Formats: sequence, C-alpha cells, structure tokens
Amino acid sequence: MENSAAAKLAKILNILVTIAFVCNLLALPLVPGLVGIASEGGLRYFADFVSPGNLSAGTPTAVTLFFVVCWQYLTRVWRTPHTAAIAAFLMFCGVCTAVILWQARRVLGTIRRGNPFCRDNARSLKRAAVCCLVIALVALVRTIWAVIFYRSAIPVFTYNTLFVPVFLMGFLLCMVMSALFRQAAELKEENDLTI
Repeated sequence: MENSAAAKLAKILNILVTIAFVCNLLALPLVPGLVGIASEGGLRYFADFVSPGNLSAGTPTAVTLFFVVCWQYLTRVWRTPHTAAIAAFLMFCGVCTAVILWQARRVLGTIRRGNPFCRDNARSLKRAAVCCLVIALVALVRTIWAVIFYRSAIPVFTYNTLFVPVFLMGFLLCMVMSALFRQAAELKEENDLTI
C-alpha cells in the first residue's frame, strides 16, 4: 500500500514528538536541581566557573560540570517551602506533559498505520485533554496562592498565569478532537456493518 501524505507527515511528527518525549524524560530528574541552582544564585557561580579562563585541558567539560552542580543542589531544593513548591509544580507539569506527548505518539501511530478513525484515538485525546486541564487548574491555584501569599499582583505576570489559558485551550482542542474521532469511529463502524 502506498504511503499517503498524511502517513508521511505523521511519521515526521512521530519522530519529533518522540524526541520531545525523550528530552522531557531526560530533563525531568534535573528540575529540582535547576530550581535549587536558580534559587541560590548558583547559575552565576557556574558561569564564572566554566569561563574560558578557568578551564584547562585537564578539567571536565561544561556539560559534566553542569550535571555535577545540578545534582549538588538536588536535595537543597526541598529545604524551603518556596523552592519545594516551584520544583513540585514543575515536576508535576513535566509528568503531565510526558503523558500528553505519549498520547500524541499513540494517535500518530494509528495515523501511520492507516486507521486514524478508531476509538483508541478518542481515548488518547481525552487523556491528553485531562492532563491539559489538570496543568491549567494547578497553575491557576498556584497563581492565586502566590497573589494571596505575597499580597501583590506581581505573580499574575509570571509563567504560571500563562500556563492557564494555554493549557485550557489545549484541553478544549483535545476534547473537540476526541469527540470528532469518537464520532468518526462510530460512523466507520456503522458503515462497516452495513457493507
């Protein structure tokens, strides 16, 4: 059977989604360390340490140093409530994003096989929609908590607030697509029974 344009595009998108999924999984364990580094000004120390004047031929590469510094801060992040909340929020969003990417891989896999109108796609898109909604709600709660805790409107202008409309739109889009795929699967099943 000849590959259609949709199958070819699905193959390329599947590769890109897989790369994003793997990068997400690789970055997820580093999140607490990165939060710890940023909260204690460690990025400035790291930048000074890996400057060209400080590196000689026998020293480890900047990437190795980055991982050493990141893991050094891994346990420190949980000592203060502020950094622990940021790390937990980002890790939670990272896990939900991994689920969304995995569901996208499943949908693209059915398109590549030439069977896009199936109930599995509707279920996968519904799972992705739920993850989008959960991220949006957690971001909203975190933003409201920050406004109340800091008694300031400044938290409204952070990435948390941006997560709310972006992931709500993702939720709505995935729900619409789930309903469309479910309806298409039902119509396909009816057509298969009548023939």
